Amino acid sequence: MTKKTTNRNVGNNPTSEYHKLSIQISLNGLSFCVLDTLDNTLLISEQRTFPKELIPFEAQKNLKEILEKYQVAKYTFSEVVVIHRNKLFSFVPKALFDEKELANYLKFNAKILANDLIVYDGIESYDLINVYVPFVNINNYIYDLFGEFEFKHSGTVLVQSLLNQHSNGSKPVCYVQVLEQQMDITVISQKKLLLFNSFDFTTKEDFIYYLLFTMEQLGLDTGTVALKLFGSVEEGDPIYDVCYTYVKNVSIFVPSNLSYHLGGREQESIDFTTLNAL
Repeated sequence: MTKKTTNRNVGNNPTSEYHKLSIQISLNGLSFCVLDTLDNTLLISEQRTFPKELIPFEAQKNLKEILEKYQVAKYTFSEVVVIHRNKLFSFVPKALFDEKELANYLKFNAKILANDLIVYDGIESYDLINVYVPFVNINNYIYDLFGEFEFKHSGTVLVQSLLNQHSNGSKPVCYVQVLEQQMDITVISQKKLLLFNSFDFTTKEDFIYYLLFTMEQLGLDTGTVALKLFGSVEEGDPIYDVCYTYVKNVSIFVPSNLSYHLGGREQESIDFTTLNAL
């Protein structure tokens, strides 16, 4: 499934110091957007959900198709950011982090191979390190197209964005980003990350199981904890309703500091992580 929203062409000038490109890739789908920094307007955005989980090479083929469709490789961007979305990650407090122990941080949470490249992102303002395995073939492909670029894990972008927007209240808040058969749970209290985890789900029953299990593990009271949903969810749909059945304080979360003009798009149609990476 492809969701496309196009405002206008990137421009006639193939070299622009004012355009930024953000790409998010997973084995279940991808999204990308081009931002004009002169007037903070999205020029192009597109999301594609794959009918089944692909291998990295097939995901790269899909990315190549979309970038060729918009002739993106013709342009020189001031900034190119690639976001890797997978479950091969682990957050580590900076005080406990040792660069020599990257594999050990991952091996209890994810199935990794001996030849996997393991890297990490730092969230300096909050003393957090995210250790993860990127898609090496995607990085190589993007480097061949654009040269030097920045890459991050989707969890890094999401957690940093939510921490920045979170009010400094004393009570924990549970944020859940709802995607196509994926959910990201982030729990924050007093500007500190308590948990970030990602799950695949098929039914609303799967969704609520993972949510309630997470809340139970953290000792969160479903009668009082604030649950904020965003992404592919709205009031009255099955996901929202099943959440309200078990968690009383449910609301739709709308980012408070979105400074970009969406060019006539609905905010829900733009991938939160892809946009916040810029």
